[in-house]
Amino acid sequence: MGERLKDKIALVTGAASGIGKGTALRFAEEGAAVACADLNSAGAEAVAAEITGSGGRAIGIGADVTNQADVERMISATRDAFGDLNVVVNNAGITIVGSVENLSEAEWDKELDINVKSIYRVSKTVWPILRERGGGVILNTASIAGQIGIGHDAAYCASKAAVIMLTRCMAADGAADRIRVNSVCPGFIATPMIDGFFNDQDDPEASRAAATKLHPLGRLGTPRDIAGGFVYLASDDAEWVTGTALTIDGGLMAAIPSG
Repeated sequence: MGERLKDKIALVTGAASGIGKGTALRFAEEGAAVACADLNSAGAEAVAAEITGSGGRAIGIGADVTNQADVERMISATRDAFGDLNVVVNNAGITIVGSVENLSEAEWDKELDINVKSIYRVSKTVWPILRERGGGVILNTASIAGQIGIGHDAAYCASKAAVIMLTRCMAADGAADRIRVNSVCPGFIATPMIDGFFNDQDDPEASRAAATKLHPLGRLGTPRDIAGGFVYLASDDAEWVTGTALTIDGGLMAAIPSG
């Protein structure tokens, strides 16, 4: 195990699968104690068991980030288990495929509630705790979809653009209290969520192939690729980094693929 996150106590939402799971595992490898929170409580507990089985410290928490009582409970459970909390990764998120024309209002509201308002809800709750302890780190999962438009994914793109701007505003507000706030913008990552996105297309395999081709490095990303960025931003190596949107995308934003 490494020590880049030694003495860090982290809460990761959406930790049962995908980027959240990858981040929880990497944090534990680097010495952090990790509270794995997810609406899928069994999945969260399984990730925590994987960590403890490898000699790390972790707990699993079933929690709905759209519910304020659940948010308060998962933060309290983290502090009760580990005695402190100094890193929060707001990673819970969904994508609902559709244009503005064919998304229902309920779908729009659900996407924005989970992807954006949950960050407000969790951060608002943990903020006074971080201030009282002299600072901390809040990290938010955004996306390249918050930087460029994607057809038939209007609510997701809008939500991730909001995450990037919310991160900047929180960073400005948190600086005086030594609360650093950053976001990570993944490209297309091989996760259950992206599988669902591809499966909602008319030709899932063609959609997957086209997405893969967008990345000059020649493959979709993995959760571990993104977790490395979160490790850096959570670590003391990034103590002078706040308000940034760290793009990890296999070169997608750098160039239009040739050929």
